[in-house]
Amino acid sequence: MAITGARELALAVVRDVFPPPDSHAEERTAQASFDYHARRSHLSERDRAFAAELAYGAIKMRRALDWQLSPFVPEKLPPAIGEILRLAAHELLYTRADVHATVFEFVNLAKRWGHRGLGNLVNAVLRNLLRAAPEPPQRESFSSDDEFLATRYSLPTWLVRQWRTLFGEELEAICEGVNRPAQPAIVVNALKSTVYEMAERLHADGIESRPSPIVEEVLLLQRSGLARIESEGRCWLQSESSAMAVDVLGPQPGEAILDVCSGRGNKALQIGARLASRGTLCCIERDARKVATLARRVEEAGIAAALVTGDATAEVLPADRRFDRILLDAPCSGLGVIGRHPEARWKKLGTDGERLALTQRALLERSAHHVYPGGALVYAVCSSDPRETTEVIDWFLARQSFERGLIPATYAAFMTRDGDVLVPPGIEGRDGFYIARVERRP
Repeated sequence: MAITGARELALAVVRDVFPPPDSHAEERTAQASFDYHARRSHLSERDRAFAAELAYGAIKMRRALDWQLSPFVPEKLPPAIGEILRLAAHELLYTRADVHATVFEFVNLAKRWGHRGLGNLVNAVLRNLLRAAPEPPQRESFSSDDEFLATRYSLPTWLVRQWRTLFGEELEAICEGVNRPAQPAIVVNALKSTVYEMAERLHADGIESRPSPIVEEVLLLQRSGLARIESEGRCWLQSESSAMAVDVLGPQPGEAILDVCSGRGNKALQIGARLASRGTLCCIERDARKVATLARRVEEAGIAAALVTGDATAEVLPADRRFDRILLDAPCSGLGVIGRHPEARWKKLGTDGERLALTQRALLERSAHHVYPGGALVYAVCSSDPRETTEVIDWFLARQSFERGLIPATYAAFMTRDGDVLVPPGIEGRDGFYIARVERRP
């Protein structure tokens, strides 16, 4: 069925993210689905932007939308009609919608994906919803504060409980924050530009920026739009929280640095720029496609690096190879970046942390063999789950001749009682991150 408008494009995306039960449809991420369908549509850029806002918003706010719709919706609905109602409710409740136009368009979409009777049903549900003039969920309607916050901000209850334990009074600000746009940021390549020069260049292109108060090579942006500049290797999009891991590592010119699980290389580029063409950088990544991307990016950035394709839980380097500092940006549940991926909160499981900790521990043990006595190892994950963070590090320290190292004073606001860095997700647009620095005893 050809896509005829922005709302139908949004519907196609939502149906790809949440395929009907017992269907053989391929499940896609929201971004992958949008890219796929948008390329095949003939919609304007404006309509595509509206479709993305509608689809991503309805996916993210799915629990809250179901709560608002529940008094007016029959128990059993065709899956497509259920998604149409969620999209319509999101447009009516969370955007500056033209009410009559919105209802008209979604009623017609229901007829197109069903029949006239379903169109009439959608019309009745939406008009009942509007007559009820619904307010956001209120605390007295729920059996617990966690259920209330999880419904109001459309999150899994288990995640809200975990955040309450970790962050206490910041909990509601976090729940609200992960539904807001993340703070765009770039890392400036000191080999090709200064932060001041890049800020001036961005200003000339109509993009305002300000320096990060924490990481010296990071600029926080008013908005994104850097494809041309980034392709020149002068800077790259990277969140402030992600850049903190390299800042805590503190690579110095002349040192030997190992970057484990390099991915497409944001942190590797940041390390290479800090080495200032003096010292050595080695990167390990198991995905050959990501290694190819990293090879292109380090060349564009003017950085020399040895790239190793392999599984870092195995011995992919000579046993006697040693480094002054090692960064391990380990695979994790990604709970700290759920605000960036609309469907992530519904696809994660409460058991992910326990499962992934096994790989994280194996990576830590293998990496530890390659640290010089007196050298540093920084472990970082974009998660706050204790099973992936403090429990992994405490297990490691109990088995290895390492101890926690000093963290720069600029991280005082994020320091835990154990002396690690824990960045709450959603606060000031930041991603959630955990960073621990451990040093090998001489």
